[in-house]
Amino acid sequence: MKISADILRTYQSVHTWTGITAGLLLFIGFFAGALTMFGSAIDDWATPPDYQLMQVPQGQHDVLLRKAFTEHPDTLKNITISFEEGSSPIYWYGRGSDRGFSLDDQMWHATLDTQGQLVSELRHVNELSMLIDYLHRSAGIIGEIGHDQAGVYVLGIAAFLYFIALVSGVIFLLPSLVKSFFALRKEKGASRFWLDSHNLVGIASLPFHIIIAITVVVFSFHDLFYDGLSQVYGNKPLFGGDEHHQEVRYDINALPNLSEIQKRVEQYAPGYEIKSINFRGLSGKHPSASVAIVSDDSLMRGPHNDFLFMHPFTLEIDTSSVTNGQGEQGVWGTVVTTFFGLHFGSYGGELGRWLYFIMGLGGAFLFYSGNLIWLEKRRKKQQSAQSKSSKFMANLTVGVCLGSAIGIAGAFALSKWLTLGTWNINVAYMWIYYSLFFAALTGAFTLGAARFSIVGLYVFSALCLIVPLTSLWGLALPNAGIWVPSSLADFGIEAGAIGFALAGLLACKRVKHRVYHGEENSIWYCQKLTSKVSSAHLA
Repeated sequence: MKISADILRTYQSVHTWTGITAGLLLFIGFFAGALTMFGSAIDDWATPPDYQLMQVPQGQHDVLLRKAFTEHPDTLKNITISFEEGSSPIYWYGRGSDRGFSLDDQMWHATLDTQGQLVSELRHVNELSMLIDYLHRSAGIIGEIGHDQAGVYVLGIAAFLYFIALVSGVIFLLPSLVKSFFALRKEKGASRFWLDSHNLVGIASLPFHIIIAITVVVFSFHDLFYDGLSQVYGNKPLFGGDEHHQEVRYDINALPNLSEIQKRVEQYAPGYEIKSINFRGLSGKHPSASVAIVSDDSLMRGPHNDFLFMHPFTLEIDTSSVTNGQGEQGVWGTVVTTFFGLHFGSYGGELGRWLYFIMGLGGAFLFYSGNLIWLEKRRKKQQSAQSKSSKFMANLTVGVCLGSAIGIAGAFALSKWLTLGTWNINVAYMWIYYSLFFAALTGAFTLGAARFSIVGLYVFSALCLIVPLTSLWGLALPNAGIWVPSSLADFGIEAGAIGFALAGLLACKRVKHRVYHGEENSIWYCQKLTSKVSSAHLA
């Protein structure tokens, strides 16, 4: 394909500057986003095995629910019944709610003992996965704008620039796409190898990146989009749910059995499995039931499930994220479900989650490698010692990327140890992440990008290795209060930590080679730690 050189240079400049501007924020978003694919497994791994109470046999949930209404009247306002193994059969918030990321949530868990009596316990909610999701949505930017984190809007702007970078990058690469797509020309120098790797990852996962870029913009500015659509729709609901119920206070004894609710859900959404039912406002004028349903064969609105809202007494369906045979979800509901499902990867079961995890890490590599390519090209143009701006960008790139990875690794490494104390574990997670992140950022600017890249990778690997070593400690000393993995998902988290540690050590070996044998004019050269060996070879 023949494209004018002036046009290619223009698109190259657009690609470069949009990528550089948004890259570091998107690195955090993608790295954390890859981990959120296993959010439920992370919470299970980080939660002591005795945190959840014993699940009751099928058919006993109604008995337990009635006892909870009697002994804990507050449950009429909000209570959840779970049918999942390994989960408490019922639970409700003693403090906080299930909306957003809160550091001080407390939750009541209840079950039946062997005599059929209600047993309840109040516990803090371990929100390690919510910390990671918070970083994924906001890049860790502190502050709020309206009812949402400020970082959500900043990341939305970054995603818009990211979309421009994708389009301009494809146009710039088109003339050489066929002959250089699968080429990894390491023999032509490290710069060419990094560029080929960057192009290969970007093009191979282009549909995924386009989906993520568009959906992030939609999620970040959805309030503005809804406000615009409301000018057209007026008071008519966009997503159905325009049914109006009479304001009637129902007697709690008139609440149907859970089996009746389950039967109604199965009629509306055949093929879906019910995870949980949440009741709200049962003693008020507007009672509601939210049913979490799952199907690995369908696009789902949420990261882990679809939902269905119904009247708990009359069993009328108000609205749902599921399109049933009559298409009752509505056009905009279907559009929104598609956006959510494509972003969350909530389809395709475990295979889909693993593919999104791998592509998420690939996206993080894309932004990091893009910054390295830009820095190396500036050095070659100057043919002299690096400018202050190049050194600043190198320090910032290494500090932010390694700092976010080290901060997350630190939260995982100390998670089980934190449960031995009486402090709020979620506040401790935040302190750990931000302390390590800013320590890494300070270290990068103090030691320089070259030296700190070695130190930082060693720290990251050490923190990752603490995860399985902690479990070995618990295995050796059962009375120490540290629990060991008890499920395949738990072992998966531990194996993942080992994998990240090995990747960090391998990267460190390559970085040390680059530092010791790199060009003296390079930002990756460290005079105090290297011999003055002139070589154009970069690891």
